[in-house]
Amino acid sequence: MKQKSFIVPFDFTAVAVIALEHAVETAKKSNAQVNLLHVVDHENQISQNAARLEEVANAHTNHQVEVKAFVRIGNIFTAISEFAAECQAELIFMGTHGAHGWQHVVGSHALRVVTSSSVPFIIVQEKKIKEGGYKSIVVPLDLHKETKQKLSVVSKLARYLGATIYVVTPEETDSYLKHQVETNILFAESYFKEMNLEVTFAVLPGQDFEKEVVRHSVSVNADLVAIMNLNRNSLLGIFTTSYEQYLITNDALIPVLILNPVETTEVYGAWFD
Repeated sequence: MKQKSFIVPFDFTAVAVIALEHAVETAKKSNAQVNLLHVVDHENQISQNAARLEEVANAHTNHQVEVKAFVRIGNIFTAISEFAAECQAELIFMGTHGAHGWQHVVGSHALRVVTSSSVPFIIVQEKKIKEGGYKSIVVPLDLHKETKQKLSVVSKLARYLGATIYVVTPEETDSYLKHQVETNILFAESYFKEMNLEVTFAVLPGQDFEKEVVRHSVSVNADLVAIMNLNRNSLLGIFTTSYEQYLITNDALIPVLILNPVETTEVYGAWFD
């Protein structure tokens, strides 16, 4: 069986180290190798940065997880996706922080990085991962058929980590849309039951839904929120770019799993099988 592979774009900042720690902790349960990627502008920058990166990789390698260092020339928008294809990565862990370094990720900048790759991202802020990894995952569910693709990734990740899943949907007063929401809940309930996973459901106020998602995530002590990078309005009129931006940089510092829609779930689900 091919060893699973995670990527951590790394710029030697504190939050990049935290992203690395998230990757290593997750890799313990999934037998994955963690690949550090540092991107430089010119060839004469490779040698010095490679030595620094190797030190970081060695410091985080242990008997359970191997961490390797790679330096590439280019820009993050192309280098990450190209490197992900090269090493057939299953997840990319990326840190967000202030306005320092090329790994600065806020708003549409983050979405541009994510959109450049078909590999799911886990975007983390300056909050360390708990021992044992992600044990509680919040899954906002709207009416787009693409959002159901999250269920495959989330369920298999939860199965590996022994996590509880919390599905949340927006409250809807329109009878037709309310029926569609209820149908999606039943679909998710059946799907997770088939996977033998513990799951709860909650309907949250539709107004400022992104803030309600964060509030609920805090109330259940969530370790991860899973969203789709639809980057357009949903039928419910709530899943917009600002929604995604808010969650990626949420005040509770909860990591966000973000996926780009694909035609099938096989791309996202394969590594967990």
